[in-house]
Amino acid sequence: MSTKDESSTGLTDKPAGLAAEARSALSRRDFLKATGAGAFAVAGGGLLAACGSSGLKGAGGANTKEIVIGYVSPQTGALAEFATPDNFVLGKIRQTSAYKNGFRIGNKTYKVKIIEVDSQSDPNRASEVAKQLILNQHVDMVVTSSAPETTNPVAGACESEGVPCIATVVPWESWYAGLGGDPLKPTTTFKYNSMFFFGVPEFAGCFIPMWRRISNDGVVAEMFPNDADGNAFRAAWPGIIRSIHYTPVDGGAYTDGTTDYTSMISLFKQKNCEIYMNCPLPPDFNTFWKQASQEGYKPKLATVAKVLLFPPDVVALGSLVNNIATDSWWSPFVPYKSSLDGQSASSLTEDYQSATGQQWTQAIGSTYSLFEVAKEVFSLASDPHDRQDVADKLFKVDYEGICGPINFGKGPAPGVGIIEPVGVQWKPGRSGKFTDFHYAMYVVDNSLNKNIPVNATLDPTNA
Repeated sequence: MSTKDESSTGLTDKPAGLAAEARSALSRRDFLKATGAGAFAVAGGGLLAACGSSGLKGAGGANTKEIVIGYVSPQTGALAEFATPDNFVLGKIRQTSAYKNGFRIGNKTYKVKIIEVDSQSDPNRASEVAKQLILNQHVDMVVTSSAPETTNPVAGACESEGVPCIATVVPWESWYAGLGGDPLKPTTTFKYNSMFFFGVPEFAGCFIPMWRRISNDGVVAEMFPNDADGNAFRAAWPGIIRSIHYTPVDGGAYTDGTTDYTSMISLFKQKNCEIYMNCPLPPDFNTFWKQASQEGYKPKLATVAKVLLFPPDVVALGSLVNNIATDSWWSPFVPYKSSLDGQSASSLTEDYQSATGQQWTQAIGSTYSLFEVAKEVFSLASDPHDRQDVADKLFKVDYEGICGPINFGKGPAPGVGIIEPVGVQWKPGRSGKFTDFHYAMYVVDNSLNKNIPVNATLDPTNA
């Protein structure tokens, strides 16, 4: 078996090179499929087709001395793990001087009220509660997090009703296409929406460097289900994989909830797939990975998406999680501080673990940053209740906070700020503030973000 070295991939180690190569591997049609534009437009309940003035633009909060921010996240349902730290983060935000004492805008100080609501991991519910915040609570802004099923319907409602909105933890292409834009020609500026996270090129820039550092035969097993996420990955990744001269092997569009993966595992073994990647539901991966071990399929490196982002997934899998790699957008290891009170990511994580007794989760940082960005936006506005003025300021935000530097004016699309993920592996815990657990997440590759230090060796998932 040959080792895929750098010279054979056609990619540089520079993030820009990885991003450009990944994007050029996709046609416009495949790219839109890959980002799930069609599915998310449907999930939004037809909001985009109904975009138009509601008569509330510029209406602002009912109390002119109070700024009202609505927060929508999946606190229950299939995506609830994303919202695990919500109560803690909102408590910390409310304790900061800015939110406790109010925002100073011009010569006035405005009290700040946060109203949190649950999307229940359901797109229709997300749209409904966003409209309730707008029409009944008269919010000045909506912030939202965690997967297109929540963020896209909320963004659509805000664009329709003329209310500033900030989203995170959603691939930017999915968000942009869901609002009606073309990710390959990202020239459309939405009047009321902005977001920060990363996208398909960053996934490639996170996973591919790890593939290249493990000796392998360049054959990649793809476990993509027959659902929105699976079909999106199936459209995007084969082209990306071929562009670096690797060979993709699709295990088949299986049904969510499948309990027997024998045929898929046999195919991966037959094709000698030494690299493995996926995007399944967590219980399905749990079942697959246990069966793969029993049947002797042990790829040299497993890089997974959608699963193993949070500790409960790891607990469910047990010792078989060792050295499985995934992406991380935030951790206590980042060298960043809160723009609200100067607290470090490390200190914030310590507070979370002390207050909850739970292992840290990367959603702490992204949720916290939503409220940093909100403060930045209102600070730039002349009138916090002038929704158009506040919305205009969304695109001028350029600051550094708990997730690092975020600039909404630099692209890759108007109103989009990119945070660069790093490659991580789950390994047995060791003594330390953030690793003293049965299994812990360690940074093993920082090709996309050199500001975040590597603190463990990238090891084969199976030697």
